[in-house]
Amino acid sequence: MLTEERRQQFKDDVANQKLKTDQSRFDGVLRIAGLVAMVAGVAGAFIAYNVSLAKDDMRDVGSLQTLAIGFLAVTVLGAALYLAAAVTRVLRLWLLRQLVEQQAQADQIAGALRQKG
Repeated sequence: MLTEERRQQFKDDVANQKLKTDQSRFDGVLRIAGLVAMVAGVAGAFIAYNVSLAKDDMRDVGSLQTLAIGFLAVTVLGAALYLAAAVTRVLRLWLLRQLVEQQAQADQIAGALRQKG
């Protein structure tokens, strides 16, 4: 239950600071685009490679395998987009937590200085 209490305290602190905590408008779009690109890239590469196995002409095989490599590049691009959006979300939360903790520490120091002086 300690974790839930800390989470609620964090939410209360953020609400007291009146900070904008919603996601960037592109985070969700980038994650979805990354997932779609990964699925499309894997499916396209698999289909292109399987079609190339049935061809006898080496020019057809080479062009289809080049297409399969292109789809693999789309897969890597999709993974990069998804990972970038996920890391951005984690870093935004970490920065917000740092901001709240630093503000609490500054308030504590200011209170101690007022009591002393």
